[in-house]
Amino acid sequence: MWRSLPFLILAYALSGAVVLDRIAVIVGRHVVKQSDIDRDLRITEFLNRQPLNLSPGAKKQAAERLIDQEIIRQEIAMGDYQRPPNSDASALLDRLRKDRFGGSDSRLRQAIAEYGLTEDDLREELLWQLTVLSFIDQRFRLGVLVTDDEVKTYCEEHLAELRRKYSKATCEALAPETKTLLEGEQVNQNFEDWLKQARAMERIDYKQEAFQ
Repeated sequence: MWRSLPFLILAYALSGAVVLDRIAVIVGRHVVKQSDIDRDLRITEFLNRQPLNLSPGAKKQAAERLIDQEIIRQEIAMGDYQRPPNSDASALLDRLRKDRFGGSDSRLRQAIAEYGLTEDDLREELLWQLTVLSFIDQRFRLGVLVTDDEVKTYCEEHLAELRRKYSKATCEALAPETKTLLEGEQVNQNFEDWLKQARAMERIDYKQEAFQ
């Protein structure tokens, strides 16, 4: 079925003109378009406070992120996972507006416009990031076990670092934070192992012309 997909997709711009949106990657039965890559780059670099970089290398990195996201999206669609409400994304956007732009709507809009984005683009991305974090926690935390000995050993090996981070003096006092940290590392490792296996099972077809 994927072979029948056209290499170029016709889309209508806001002006009413017809533009060509090139397919960049086929992931199973789904496609990643050039416009998806462009949007991902702009949002990622805005959030990371990096200069806009639309080079072929940056596009390839964005494509890899979008492949992972497509695999995650398919897994979420097949499972009964609770999703965060839109209000969570709005709250996160409000915090970003306050922390980076002094609560100014005009400064935020000007900054995102410099990256060719809208506030809706940003809100949608924040909601997706929250959705992924929720999925990872629901899907990969189950069965994670950190023993008291592991907590003690890790704390003794990283005591100075943990003291600076949590302002507590002893491993006994730091035990809850240390356990949460180790559980998080296990969850992330479980997720990365699953994602690697899931990618290996997908047919991924790169259209090199889209990365020129």
